[in-house]
Amino acid sequence: MVKTLNKTSVKSDSAIKLSAAKLRRIALAQQGLLNNKSMATGKSGVADVVAHLGYVQIDTISVVERAHHHVLWTRVKNYQPVFLDTAVRKKEIFEYWFHAAAYLPMNDFRFALPRMNAIKAGEKHWFDNIDKKLVRQVYKRIEAEGSLRAKDVTSEFEDKKSTNTGWWDWKPAKKAIEKLFMQGDLMIVGREGFQKRYDLTERVLPDWVNTKTPDSSEEAKHLVDTTLRAHGCANLKSFTYLRKGKPLRDAVKDCLESYIDSGYVVKIQSPAGDIFYCNAELLESNKRPGSRVRLLSPFDNLVIQRQRCREFFEFDYQIECYVPAAKRIHGYFCLPILYKDNLVGRIDCKADRKARELQINNLQLDRSEIEFISALAVELESFMRFNNCKRITIKHKPRTASAKQLQKYLNSFKTHN
Repeated sequence: MVKTLNKTSVKSDSAIKLSAAKLRRIALAQQGLLNNKSMATGKSGVADVVAHLGYVQIDTISVVERAHHHVLWTRVKNYQPVFLDTAVRKKEIFEYWFHAAAYLPMNDFRFALPRMNAIKAGEKHWFDNIDKKLVRQVYKRIEAEGSLRAKDVTSEFEDKKSTNTGWWDWKPAKKAIEKLFMQGDLMIVGREGFQKRYDLTERVLPDWVNTKTPDSSEEAKHLVDTTLRAHGCANLKSFTYLRKGKPLRDAVKDCLESYIDSGYVVKIQSPAGDIFYCNAELLESNKRPGSRVRLLSPFDNLVIQRQRCREFFEFDYQIECYVPAAKRIHGYFCLPILYKDNLVGRIDCKADRKARELQINNLQLDRSEIEFISALAVELESFMRFNNCKRITIKHKPRTASAKQLQKYLNSFKTHN
């Protein structure tokens, strides 16, 4: 149980100064990205990785394989997208909200309850003016018929609209099913393609799951423990990333003070002067980075907090799919490139699934040694297969020596295959 100190600021004890390289290696080791080995293997590895990271973000963009699959592929040896479906079906993980839509460990279900309860009590999620009668109708239909897709529900309501029933409409129905999901009355039992299938929470949730709503102290401890396990160290803002409420922020500070008093956590100072809180045991670690290149999803847990990314890696990363085409610098969906213990470039890829071709539309590399270019080529070959493609094509003319060398390696792979 977290010791409550009723203070609103963490103690101002002197902090240990750490180099950016040490901070990076702590973060990468906790993310399972420091050495050449994968965090886990096969079907069973999916639940293990989600449990360790605390969440894996879901995203709809499919220029390359979607973010949730990409993040798991980066960490699970021999990963296949069907493994994620298996973990959902076995009720090892579930879909809900972390700081965004995500897969979460089923063990952590109770920590989704504060948001569910707040939305049920009237807190806005995406939209206002939900038709309460329609919400009840949607719930009763799923209760009577079993699991349904949003498409099944909305198509029925569209049919009713055509018979002049007036208020039935697919848009309100879609909002109703989302409302039921966000307030915890429905859970997602699987997906068909990217179509969600919903059923009543009482029929989906395993009977062993703790359903007691945590208080702010318990929620804060969960956030601190999850963040330290997944990242090793974090600043105050990171523990409550995109979460609302002063009581929760204060509870996080109290939790950190308790951990500092016990010696479990120490304060550290980055080269930029920012204060972080670190698992004390990790300061003794001297793990060395491997030589593997990894292509990261823009929504990877390592880089999703952009300020942290700048602080640790001096890497100013922005996903540009939301930027007007004329203002893009690195490409629509550029992926950060991780090599050894640093982020060393960006690559804008697109999987042309009809042609089964992985296209490289833009490439920016900050390293040029042969060992790196060779490792990048190997990773691109693996990424090509992950995206169910048969060849890689550099669409733009390679202008730098590094890009030209990469093209040679890729041509060499073509020759041997």
